[in-house]
Amino acid sequence: MVQNEIVRIDASITFLRVADIERSHAFYADGLGLVLVLDQGGCRIYQLTDAAYLGVCEREDSGSSNVIVTIVTQDVAGWYERFTSAGADVDGLPRDNPDYRIYHFFATDPDGHLIEVQRFWDAHWADPSNRLT
Repeated sequence: MVQNEIVRIDASITFLRVADIERSHAFYADGLGLVLVLDQGGCRIYQLTDAAYLGVCEREDSGSSNVIVTIVTQDVAGWYERFTSAGADVDGLPRDNPDYRIYHFFATDPDGHLIEVQRFWDAHWADPSNRLT
């Protein structure tokens, strides 16, 4: 793999762990005016730009990271190889998650930051112009 090779990333999502998803929705949607583009029940995703999103996930567990940086790409397997080649700790092979309708894996960087690489099952995410439909 060439180090300076341009890689395909379709979008990015920064997920925040929140205690009350309805309170967070009131803040981000009603208060700040962000557009809700996907409601997954326990997680909601708001659009920041054409390719950048903010997600909030209601979680009670204190052992998980408060912030997750998510790379959205059609090439999850390629990114898995890239992360493992770089020596990142990964949580297993890429896999389907039916609860959130995604194909994904998690990795940690050298400082322990949590990074998720995912592809949405919904084909709208492959084309940013269709995301709000």
